[in-house]
Amino acid sequence: MLRPIVPTFKFRITVILLAMLASAAVWGDPPAGYKFLSYDQGLRQARAEHKPIFLYFGRYGCGWCQKTNDETFSDAKLRQLYSQHYVLVYVDAESGKRLTLPSGERITEMELGARLNVFATPVFLYLQPDGTPIAKVPGYKTVKDFVQFDHYVHDDIYKHKTLAEFLSGNS
Repeated sequence: MLRPIVPTFKFRITVILLAMLASAAVWGDPPAGYKFLSYDQGLRQARAEHKPIFLYFGRYGCGWCQKTNDETFSDAKLRQLYSQHYVLVYVDAESGKRLTLPSGERITEMELGARLNVFATPVFLYLQPDGTPIAKVPGYKTVKDFVQFDHYVHDDIYKHKTLAEFLSGNS
């Protein structure tokens, strides 16, 4: 006579722990085909190359992040433009991964988001090579939007106009 298989307490705990570990390892994904760096690596590279930073705050399960990745960042011309003009950095807004600020302070990616007032995703920040913010752009954006933002940052328009003034055409 066959006895029913009843999982032992140790087996159940092991399965639960493995599931928790697997879910903790899931991070938000940057768009495919781009060479996004970690925050620390990006700051070092931006300072070395004297290039601005394009910082993408995303998170796992963000529908608008996925839509932006699929519909906007899949554009080959945009990929080329942003790869040439910026050091690309991706931060998972919910991650406990540690990073080092230019001051030497160690915080998590999630804490960086809180300090930069990133409370929803996606959010895109343009930073000077030293990490000083230039512009912050929240939400889903089109290729045309990102080309405009590039013009604002790459052509140094931000030095004499706010992003709102630039986008409205007023000085």
